[in-house]
Amino acid sequence: MVVVTPGVDFIALSLVKITVPSALFAFSLRALSNSYNYHVPTWALVSGSVLFVPLLSMARIIYKRFDDKRQAAALGARLAPTIDGKSIGNLDILSTMRRLWDTGYPADGLTEVFSDKGPVANMRILWSDMIFTSSPEHIKAILATDFHNYVKGKRFHNNMFSVLGSGVFNSDGDMWKFHRSMTRPFFTRDRISDFELFDRHADTAMTLIKERMRSGHAIDFQDLMSRFTLDSASEFLFGHCVHSLTAGLPYPHNSSYVPPESKTPQSNRADDFARAFLEAQEIISSRERYGWIWPLTEILGDKTKEPMKVVNAYLDPIIQEAIAKKDAAPKSEEVKAESHVEDGKTLMDHLVSLTSDPVILKDETLNIMIAGRDTTAATLTFIIYFLAMYPAVLVRLREEILAKVGPTRRPDYDDIKDMKYLRAVINETLRLFPIVPFNTRESINATTWASPDPTQKPIYIPAGTKVPYSVFLMHRRKDLWGPDAEEFDPDRFIDDRLKKYLVKNSFIFLPFNAGPRICLGQQFAYNEMSFMVIRFLQQFSSISLAEDAAPPEAIPPADWATSEGRKAIERVYPKVHLTMYANGGLWVNMKEADNN
Repeated sequence: MVVVTPGVDFIALSLVKITVPSALFAFSLRALSNSYNYHVPTWALVSGSVLFVPLLSMARIIYKRFDDKRQAAALGARLAPTIDGKSIGNLDILSTMRRLWDTGYPADGLTEVFSDKGPVANMRILWSDMIFTSSPEHIKAILATDFHNYVKGKRFHNNMFSVLGSGVFNSDGDMWKFHRSMTRPFFTRDRISDFELFDRHADTAMTLIKERMRSGHAIDFQDLMSRFTLDSASEFLFGHCVHSLTAGLPYPHNSSYVPPESKTPQSNRADDFARAFLEAQEIISSRERYGWIWPLTEILGDKTKEPMKVVNAYLDPIIQEAIAKKDAAPKSEEVKAESHVEDGKTLMDHLVSLTSDPVILKDETLNIMIAGRDTTAATLTFIIYFLAMYPAVLVRLREEILAKVGPTRRPDYDDIKDMKYLRAVINETLRLFPIVPFNTRESINATTWASPDPTQKPIYIPAGTKVPYSVFLMHRRKDLWGPDAEEFDPDRFIDDRLKKYLVKNSFIFLPFNAGPRICLGQQFAYNEMSFMVIRFLQQFSSISLAEDAAPPEAIPPADWATSEGRKAIERVYPKVHLTMYANGGLWVNMKEADNN
C-alpha cells in the first residue's frame, strides 16, 4: 500500500495545478497555430508552457492587489499597512519569524512591526494576505459584533485536523454549535463548584512538594501542575484518573541523585500520554506558523501520526467502555444536547448519551482536555513564578487567604468569590501571560475595520483573508493599560486604574476569548486555580526560584537583559505552542508554613 504523506500530497496537487494549465495552454496554442497554418517553434511552445503558470499567478496577484484597492475605495476605506520584506514573497520575514518563534520572547518581531506600522499590519507571506491585529476594536468585531463573518476556516481546519479533528476548537457552523451544545450543560455552577475532586489531587501534590523540599532538591512546579491538572481533568471529564502524580517527579538536571524506580505501568502510560499530547500540539502549532506551505515540512510523513498513536491508545479504551456501558444500560428517553447532566455523571457519560460515534467523542474530549488541562497548568505555573518574583504580593495574598479561609479549612465557592486580591493576582497573571496569546480567524465576506488613527480611512479586509490577532500584545499596550503596562501589579484590577482602563473598554482584557465562542470553562478554570493557590499558600509561606536547578533551556538568553520591558527582567523562558508554557519548566524551592 502506498502511503501518501502531507508533503507528497501537496507536491502532487501542486504539480497538477501547474501541469494541467500549462498543457492546456500548449494544446490551445498549437491548435490555434495549426488553424492559421503557422508553425510555432518548439522552443517557443516549451518556453510559453513553462512560463504560463508563473505569469498567470503573477497576473492574479497584481490583479487582486488592484481589485482590493478598487473595492476599498468603493467602501471609503484603505488597504492595511503592508510589511515589505527583502526577498520574494516575504520569505525573509517568514524565516525571521520562525527563528524568533523558536529562540525569542513571545511576540518578538511582531512587537517591532506594530511599533512601526501601528496595531494592524498585513504580513503578506508568500503573496497571501495575513492581516495581523492587536486592536481591541478589531478583535471585538472578530469575536463578537461581526462574529458570523469570521470562521476558523478550511486552512486552519486542515492544519489542525490530525490532532483536534472536528472538535469544538476546530470547527465552524453547525458542527461547532453541535459540539458546544454537547458540553455546555457540564459547566453549570453546581459542577464547577464541587471541590472534593480538586482537594484529593491537591493533597497529593502538596505531599509531593513537602517530600521534595525535605530531600533538599528543587521541584519543577510546571511539571507538578501539569500532572495535577491532568489527573483532575481526566477524572472530571472521563471518570478515569490517569494517576500521573504517582509517576515520580523529575529531579534537577545537575543532581547526582538517582531515585529508585517507582513508576507503575499505569503511571508510565500517563507520562507517555502527556508527552505525546504535548508533541502533537507542538507539531500542529508549527504548521500554522509555516502557512500554506507547511506540508513541505512533512514530506516523509505526518509528524502527528506517532504521538497520536499513543494518545489514541489511551483514549480509545475509555471511549469504547463508555459506549459499551451505554449500550448495556436500559433504554431511556432521548437525551437532548442541552439537557441537565445528572449528578455523578462524567462528561464522557453525557457525550455518549448524545452520540455513539467514537470519532466525535474523541475529537470533543481531546479539545476539552487541552482547555481543561494545559491552560490551567500553565497559568498556575506563571502565578507561582510571579509570587516568587514578587514576595510582597505573596505575603499580601497569603494574608487574605488566612483571613478568609484560615490555615487548614477547605475553601468553598463563596470563599473564592469573596477573595478580591486572589482574583486580581490571577487576572494580572493572565494579562501578562494570556494562555492563548495568539489566535486566528478567516473573513468570509469583505468588510472594513475602524482605523486605529481616527484621522485616516477605515481598513479594508478582503473576503477569505486570514486575520490573526494577539491578546498577548494587546494586554501589554501602554495606550490601553497605562505606562506601567508591562509591570506585574495585581492592584490594577482593584484601584482607580480598573475604571480608567478596563471598565471603559472591557475588550482590552480577553484571557478566555469573548462573544459566542467565549470559553465555557472560564469559571471552572478560575475555581480550580483559586482552589489550588489557596491550598498551596495555606501550607507554604515562601517561594524562591531555583535557577541553579533549572536545565539550560529554561534560562533566558543573556542578551534579553539589554531589551526593553518585561523581556529584560524575565527569569523564566516563556514559549508558545497552542498555549503558553515555561520552557524547561519552573524550578523552585519552598518553605513550609509554621502552622503545618
